[in-house]
Amino acid sequence: MLALINLIAFFLVLAYGLYLAGHVVYSRYLFIKLGKKPDVKDDFGARINLMLDNVIFHKKLLKDKKSGVMHVVMFYGFIILQFGAIELIIKGLSKGFELPFGSAHKYFSLMQEITTFLILAAVGYAFYRRYIEKLKRLKRGFKSGIVLLLISSLMATVLLSLAFEQLWLGHEASGFAPISSLLAGLFAAIGVSVGGTAAAALFYIFWWLHLIILLGFAVYVPQSKHAHLLFAPVNVWFKKLDPPGKLSSIDFEDETQEVFGVGKIEDFTQTQLIDLYACVECGRCTNMCPASGTGKMLSPMDLITKMRDHLTEKGAAVTSRTPWMPSFAFSQTSANQIAVQSSQVAAAAEGATPDFYDKNLIGDVITEQELWACTTCRNCEDQCPVMNEHVDKIIDMRRYLVMTEGSMPAEAQRALNNIERQGNPWGINRKDRLKWIEGLNGEYEVPTVKQAEEFEYLFWVGAMGSFDLRSQKISQAFVKLMHEAGVKFAILGTEEKNSGDTARRIGNEFLFQQLAQENIALFEAYEVKKIVTCDPHAYNTFKNEYPEFGLQAEVYHHSELLAQWVKEGRLKPTKEVKERITYHDSCYLGRYNEIYDKPRVILEAIPGVEVVEMKRSGCDSMCCGAGGGLMWMEEHEGTRVNVARTEQALEVNPTAIASACPYCLTMMNDGVKMKEQEEQVKTRDVAEILADAI
Repeated sequence: MLALINLIAFFLVLAYGLYLAGHVVYSRYLFIKLGKKPDVKDDFGARINLMLDNVIFHKKLLKDKKSGVMHVVMFYGFIILQFGAIELIIKGLSKGFELPFGSAHKYFSLMQEITTFLILAAVGYAFYRRYIEKLKRLKRGFKSGIVLLLISSLMATVLLSLAFEQLWLGHEASGFAPISSLLAGLFAAIGVSVGGTAAAALFYIFWWLHLIILLGFAVYVPQSKHAHLLFAPVNVWFKKLDPPGKLSSIDFEDETQEVFGVGKIEDFTQTQLIDLYACVECGRCTNMCPASGTGKMLSPMDLITKMRDHLTEKGAAVTSRTPWMPSFAFSQTSANQIAVQSSQVAAAAEGATPDFYDKNLIGDVITEQELWACTTCRNCEDQCPVMNEHVDKIIDMRRYLVMTEGSMPAEAQRALNNIERQGNPWGINRKDRLKWIEGLNGEYEVPTVKQAEEFEYLFWVGAMGSFDLRSQKISQAFVKLMHEAGVKFAILGTEEKNSGDTARRIGNEFLFQQLAQENIALFEAYEVKKIVTCDPHAYNTFKNEYPEFGLQAEVYHHSELLAQWVKEGRLKPTKEVKERITYHDSCYLGRYNEIYDKPRVILEAIPGVEVVEMKRSGCDSMCCGAGGGLMWMEEHEGTRVNVARTEQALEVNPTAIASACPYCLTMMNDGVKMKEQEEQVKTRDVAEILADAI
């Protein structure tokens, strides 16, 4: 009779627990469905590779070795323990049950106990990092630690159930069940008799505790930050397969569009909304963010979690569906709130404007201050273990501000106006684009496309290389090197416009597309087949974004060609350059296009040069602060990003800071001046250093 009652109770509890968990998961599915349908590229092989790299082999997760290993133990530990969980559950329904592994069952038992111990150790280390070491990027408090309590309780009830089963069935201690045997011995020593009813009762107590905690965990996970257990693999599968950081375009030919950009949470695509529930709240993004690190309001993690909570709240109102457990006090949205939201939905159906919808995504949830602090460096995305994409959401909201609301910082508006009028952010007369050639003193020919009989490369000089006095020296050095390498090139001269990168990152997608179409028409008119530029921003735009609008040309960054020409012997650095150089990686060259080695190859080929690395280099390199249009805006919060980056460079005691980006060079040069180190430390482009060695 007791066995029947136990069986009935088991199925009732199991069914109710699964119902609650299913309700929470389905609610979030409905909230995500509020977003726009995405245009997902079909490439099964590429998506399988993404899953292998980031779900199975934890490539991103292991960027932080310590927490990465800890999570790997938990991830695979839980997979291994599922077989033991099945066996344990059936043990409570069928006395002494064992999975049919025959003589190998003892090894299965050993593996289960070792795995349980490793998970407990991982939980202990997670507790240490969060509450004792107190890592800045990790949240604290009971809510943040409840999952550690749940996991440790699960593991403890497994071991205690097995220990009391051993006493109940009178099994001898075994080296293949070392932990449960030790616990059984301890309880036997304090009077729990072998084969006694007390052992049986205690087995069922901990068996039921394990079942209830397991189902409670299943219900809790989808409504907490641990929803990433469900949504992260889905998020990885549906990740954009475009080049890193490539932004979506807007179809301006669609006359039905009245709003451009994203001003409401449901204006994001469904794949973008999956990001919100996939977030782990690990803080890696915020920890690496140059804006957050220098005292700005922006925190990539908080940006995602605030949008997630807004989606949950608004989704509940729109669908009239509680996002938490139905009919339970354990809820983050009370029954009263749900009733209010439901009445607001009804009011909306009758044409009234409910108070709930007065909560705006931009302004009430995310501030404009946060949006304009982003440098679009993608350090957040590079660090994210679940492959969330923060930058495209920020740009989508900037687009709404700029193109729908007409709201942006005055400096950004000025830069865009100047680009429209004169093709450069300063508003300098376009006729002055060729003045930089005067610095060559007539020693090197710089033909325009109209003058050149033939040319292999179109040298895109860019606004920085044409107008900025410091960056002009980079253009001049590269021209000298192209002549030395015997390369035929030409420039557009006064016909050169702006690449549109600044306009696109600020949020003026219309201006970007206009410039892209005009530039592509110009390239086609002059039959341009290869483009080279010293500007990583223009390089990224031409290479990764212009093809969508019809560009058919090979695009190179000058560091790629210089490294190639050095390797081929077309450039021979023979003069000694005695410098201790630290190289600063440009975000748009590195994280956007994975070019890290080529500039270093150039420097290492120069006699006398000693290359030293900063703590944050390569894919972890910190932004200089110029990206995302911020080159043309002032910083009004915290410390300057370029000063913080310069301080990191100065820590390794260089005599020169090298870069391969005119924006970065300007920012680092300003940083050196602000640190009053301009006499001791030079800032130079790799092309300038190579030119000195030839």
